[in-house]
Amino acid sequence: MATVATFTLEADEFPLGTIFTELPDVTVRLERVIPGTNGATPYFWVNGTKTKRLLDHFSDHPGVHGICVVDSVGDEHLLRCTWSPGYPDVIDAFEEDDLVLLSATGTIDGWEFEIRGESRKPISKFQSFCTENDIPVVLTELHALKPLETVGDVTDPQREALKLAYEYGYFNTPREATLAEIAEELGISQQALGSRLRRANRRLIEREIIDSP
Repeated sequence: MATVATFTLEADEFPLGTIFTELPDVTVRLERVIPGTNGATPYFWVNGTKTKRLLDHFSDHPGVHGICVVDSVGDEHLLRCTWSPGYPDVIDAFEEDDLVLLSATGTIDGWEFEIRGESRKPISKFQSFCTENDIPVVLTELHALKPLETVGDVTDPQREALKLAYEYGYFNTPREATLAEIAEELGISQQALGSRLRRANRRLIEREIIDSP
């Protein structure tokens, strides 16, 4: 059965995360990854800055080179780069035939990757690849692919996180609780909690706003 998994990774554990040192408020989102004989070519968006010298804010990293700006509109910038052949990273694992990268988003708080496999086997292979190559990904969600009409449903862990965040006043202005406090109550990491809240909010928006008649 097709399976969807969500993994998180610390901001500086992914080559493109070097930008957060200079621009901590931006968001990086992978658009697509094109495989090639000389290394994969990821296209990605950087949102949240109007700087004209965007490339100067990426530090040198052995896993990536040749970063260039393809287009810019306001504070949104489309870039591409070349992944260094032989540098072990999650991008290499995405080339697995039965594994599809659905989304990848990074902020100063970390990266979130959503992947889909035709079964749990490629998901397990992905985890094994990361373990063997010392890539500290953390599995935060794993579930069977749902029919289209139930995509907007919030999972039980997401519902629990939303409920506790609401009760603690996390959504109030000013906030009455921090992610760290709520995560401690749930017994999970702050990064995992942030991932659950983002995915839950996205699903609620899809169901209540995007897909509503």
